[in-house]
This record gives sequence, structure tokens and C-alpha cells, in this order.
Amino acid sequence: MKIQVFRTLKKYKLKYLPKDILAGIIIAAVSIPISMGYAEVSGLPPVYGLYGSVLPILFFAMFTTSPQFIFGVDAAPAAIVGAATASIGLQPQSPGAMAFISMTAFFAGIWLLLFYFLKAGRMVDYISTPVMGGFISGIAVTIIMMQIPKILGGGSGTGELPELIASMIEAATHINLMSVVLGICSLAVIVAARKIAPKFPMVIVVMAAGVLLTIFGHIDQYGVKVLSAVEPGIPHLQCPQFRSVDLSQAAGRGLMVAVVIMAETLLSENNFAFRNGYTIKDNQEILACAVGNIASAVVGCCPVNGSISRTSMNDQYGGRTQMVSLVAGVAMILLLLFGTGFIGYLPVPVLTAIVISALMKVVEFDLAERLFRVSRNEFYIFLAAFFGVLILGTIYGVIIGIILSFIAVVLKATNPPRAFLGVIPGREGFYDCSRNHHAHEIEHVIIYQFSESLFFANVKTFQEDIENSIQEDTRVIIVDAGAMTGIDITAADRLEMMCGRFEKMGIRFYITEHMASVNEQMRKLGIGHLIEEGNVRRTITAALHDSGYLEPYVLKGYSVQRNGQALNISAETENTLEEFAWAFGDETVEQIEKRVHQVLESIHGMPEWEKFAEQGFESSLKYWHGLGAIDEDEFLRRMEVHMDELPDKLADQDHRRVILGLLEKRRYHIREELGREHPEILEKLQRRREKLEKRLEKQNPEGARRLHQWEQELHSKRQHDN
Repeated sequence: MKIQVFRTLKKYKLKYLPKDILAGIIIAAVSIPISMGYAEVSGLPPVYGLYGSVLPILFFAMFTTSPQFIFGVDAAPAAIVGAATASIGLQPQSPGAMAFISMTAFFAGIWLLLFYFLKAGRMVDYISTPVMGGFISGIAVTIIMMQIPKILGGGSGTGELPELIASMIEAATHINLMSVVLGICSLAVIVAARKIAPKFPMVIVVMAAGVLLTIFGHIDQYGVKVLSAVEPGIPHLQCPQFRSVDLSQAAGRGLMVAVVIMAETLLSENNFAFRNGYTIKDNQEILACAVGNIASAVVGCCPVNGSISRTSMNDQYGGRTQMVSLVAGVAMILLLLFGTGFIGYLPVPVLTAIVISALMKVVEFDLAERLFRVSRNEFYIFLAAFFGVLILGTIYGVIIGIILSFIAVVLKATNPPRAFLGVIPGREGFYDCSRNHHAHEIEHVIIYQFSESLFFANVKTFQEDIENSIQEDTRVIIVDAGAMTGIDITAADRLEMMCGRFEKMGIRFYITEHMASVNEQMRKLGIGHLIEEGNVRRTITAALHDSGYLEPYVLKGYSVQRNGQALNISAETENTLEEFAWAFGDETVEQIEKRVHQVLESIHGMPEWEKFAEQGFESSLKYWHGLGAIDEDEFLRRMEVHMDELPDKLADQDHRRVILGLLEKRRYHIREELGREHPEILEKLQRRREKLEKRLEKQNPEGARRLHQWEQELHSKRQHDN
């Protein structure tokens, strides 16, 4: 596995630097309240949130392939770990809780490392746009609802929707009017500035204004909360404390957190990548998450995750590469060393408004509106993923969305587009009779188009459509399976049963137009005999010709006088046994030879040979009629190679000479008729004959040698007679 380091910084351009520095400083500033708040939610002292915004973000930037995604302390992992510490009876911010939390981060990193080696990044390929949009929107709304109590003057909300509603109700009973006014005004200014001057760093202005209000306006005296003061200093590195922690609990919670981190980060990263027109490597993103979480454990912090709110902020201010993360990490180090006093002046409502403003851009209600208009099923999937995250949590929301996506796929496959086809006089091809009022069905023929692979969930629909369309005069049923890429064993058994039933009813049944790989599946599933018996044909036209229906077709409800007569040579003359190759794959030559032997065994006397020379090759075939002139020419030549297999009473030299003459006469007749009706194919026929001679010399050198010897004798006798 090739690992790329600092991929987004390769070919870095200096013109990116101003915006990257600005975005990095804003990310660092916004990370202060977010990181401290979520660290507290997880059960750690708030300052550890700042510690988790240094090494993890730097290591993630080193390994990620996303140019703009930001890593750090975030809601979902913090909430899971906080609930885990409470469930095992650990007091928040106690030594036991701090050891357990950092070990959970360590195990989350180990699990993610395992996912990386297992290439679990492929899971995102199975998540549809409605699931992704609902998932991202659910997370964004969850985090917004967590912030609302802080606007009202309380603490951060936790849990899922019921707990969040309870937190908001509780905060509303002790509302602080100054906090609400400050938060709403800050949010309004940021939203307005985004519309009027989207590139202006209004976030920094609002943050600076909040600090000034604290210093000079003393808003903290009116009950407005400010961030807790932080002691200066960078985090100390520590080793995982294996002995002081219940490893089974830490490993189990670490697995849960790892799954959430992988799902949320990959979904969010792909969402931003799609919107901004770049690609990422899903599996290397898992590695970046693994390294980031191990780095978080080393500084004693909680598990860390990709941050939608901070990435949205980065996107808003034009960050182009992971230089933004490096600037944010360095800015956080400088803050911890020299600027911790500044933190104590930051009003919580102002910082909360900044977070909410970033998350408002992430909620994809515009996608929901679009889905509602164009696809109700996908709209419901969006809602299921959205409310799944909101009510049950991140991982359950993803699971619900994925399950519903697969259900939608199955439902779509069980009710595929299908139609009955007919012919429009004067045009080539076959058309949906329900959509083209000029299209007419061919008399005694049903042509049924089924636009989906055939499997256990839709084969009943397939069967019922066909059987319900059969009338007393139906003689042929042709399935246009052009969209059929596969069949399963249930469908194979049903096809075999349908063929048998229709045969008893005197109806010829064909499957046509599908890819050659379906024929291979049919052979493996034990119904290859349908191919040999001619129930599988390459085109609808070939099936019609095989069943005796030639142009011009007699159409239901359509009557017209035609000049001229239908050609005896099939319109499939260009096939040159391509249909046999399509049907039988590697067994093509074997199947051709098999039919040559069948004809040789079926003709026992000279009158039959003379009739054969007049009517052509396919009159002696039980199956596979209408192969075309060039096809017949090859079959005839192969028969000549097998002249030594004639019945004993025809094996003498005189009889062999006569039979060779008859076969050559038939081949000459084919050439003459092609010259009259399809002169453009004559050159192709000659090229095919030359290639065939070379193939026969390789496939049956002894037979080819004897044939050339007999032909020389026949030629010598003709010259002698003349």
C-alpha cells in the first residue's frame, strides 16, 4: 500500500497562502469553544479540548488526501465516550475517567488502523446521495440543537433528540436575556455578512467585538457566560495506561467510536469533495483518522473526528490545502503558550453563534426539496437517515439509511421498466407500442422488453406479464433482454419451466439481445440446453427469422400492399457466426462441429443430398434456423472437411465426388444470391472464406489435407471430362 504524506501540499502555490493563513486562524479561533465544550462533554477538563486541537490535527493533515477537511474534537465521539464513562460509574474529570477516555481514543485508533488494512473505505461506495445528505444534515441539526441551550444562557446539550429537547426546555426556564440578544445579534451579523460580503472575515470581527464587550462592557456581570480561563503550556505526552483501565470496556467503546468516526468522516469528506470538484482516497482517510486518534490518546484527549462545522468554515473562507490545518495547529500552540488569558474574555453566546452559522450551510434541505420533487422514495430515505441520526444517533442513522437504500434498490429491481414491442412500418427496429401509436405488434408474435436483471424478486412479474399477454393465436414469444446483465438460480429454473410449458402450447420462446456473459451464467446454472435448442438468440430479428417470420412482417391492425417479395437470404447475413460466438463463448467451434455432425448423420441417401443442396443447410437443423448466408457458407465448408464421416454406402469415391459437387454448388448459389441482393457483402464473404481456410488447417489439419486432395481430384476429373 502506497502512503502519500502531505499530498495536498505538493505543487503548493504561494498565492494560496494568504487565504490559507486566514482560514487557519479562523479555524483555530472557532476550535477554542468547540473543543473545550466537547472535551467537557466527554468527561475531560476543558483545556484538553485545546490539547486535542494540536497533534491530532497536524497528523491528520500529514496523511489526509482531502485538501480542505478539518480534524479535531467533535460531537459524536465525545458524546459516546461521555455516556460510556457515566455508564461504568466514573466521575467526570477524575483520574480514572481521564485514563479511560484516552485509552478509548487509543483503541479507536487501533480499530481504524485495522479498518485501513481491511480496506473498509469501500463502504462509502454503498451509501447513496440521499443517505449521505440525510446523515450530514442530521449531524448538523444535532450539533445546532446542542448549541441552542448555550445561546439561552445554559450549558451545552447532549444526547439525541429527546435529550436535546429536554436540555432546551431546561435552559428556557433559566433564560438569560442578554445572552440571547448577544447570540442572535452575532448570528444575524454573520449571516448577513455572508450574503453581502462572503469573503470578508466577519467571524473574527464578531469574536473581537465579543472580547471588547467583556473587557469594557463587563457583560459577564449580566450573566453572560465566558470561556473558562486556561493555564498556559503545551500538552505533555503520555503512554497509554493499560493497567489502570478495563481493557474490554475501552476496546469495546473504541470499536463503536471507530465505526462512527469512519462513517461520519468518510461521508462528510465525500460530500465536500463532490461539492467542490476533487477526489479523495477513502482508505487513506481511514489511516489519517487512525493516526489522529492515536495522537489524541498520546496527549490524553478524547477520540477525535472530522469536523463538519470547522470544514464548512474553511470552505467559506477559501482554504485551499491542508496548510490551513498546519496554520491552525501552530496558532493553537501559540495560543496555549502565550494567549490563554485571551480565552477567558470570549463570550460563549458569540462563539456559539459562530458555530451555528457554519452548520447552517451544511444542512441540505435544498437536496430534500429536490428529492421531494423528483423521487419520493429517495426523499423518504433522506428523512429516514436524517431522523435516524437525530433520534437514534450517528451509527444507527447510517445503518437505517443503508438498509433503506438496499430496499429501494430491490423495490426498483422488482418493478423494472418493461414494455411490449412492435414495428413501425417504414422504419427499422422495434418500438414500445404503448408509447408509439404508429407501432404495431407482429401478428402471432409477442415481443416483451424487460429492462432489469432477472432474479428471485422479479421473475414472477416477468412470468405473469408474458403469460397474461398470450392469446389463442400466439405462436412466438421473444424477450428483449438487452438490459439483463445477470440471472440467478431461481430465474434460471423459472425460464426452463416456461420454455417447457410454452413448447407444449405450441409456442416458440426466445431470449434475445442480452450480453454474452448471461449465456455463460445460463450454462453454469444448468440451462445451457436452452441455448443449444435455439431458445437463445442474439437479436430479435434472428429469433423472428428462426421462427419463420421474415420481412415484410404481417402486423396486427395494419394492412398495406407491398411490392416485391421477401429475400430468401436472412438480413442477418453480416453475422458471420458472431451469434454462435456470442451464445457459446469458448465452446463455439465445438458447437458448430456438433451441428455439422448432426446434419451428416441425418442425410443417408443421394436424393436427400440433392434436396439439401436446393433448400440449404438450415433445413436439416433441428434448432438454430435463420443463421444467415455467411454462416451457412462456413457450415458447408466444415461439412466438406468431414466427408470421410459419410455413411458407408456413400463413402466411395464417386458418391463423395458428387456430394462435394453438391456442397460446392450450394456455396456457389449463396455467392450468387448475395451478389444480387447484398453485393456489399461479397468482399466480406471472400475475406471470411480465406480466414476460415486458415482456421480449418489449424483445427483439423488431417481433414483439411484430405479435402484439398479430393478437391484436386474433382478438379482434375472435370478438366478431363471437358
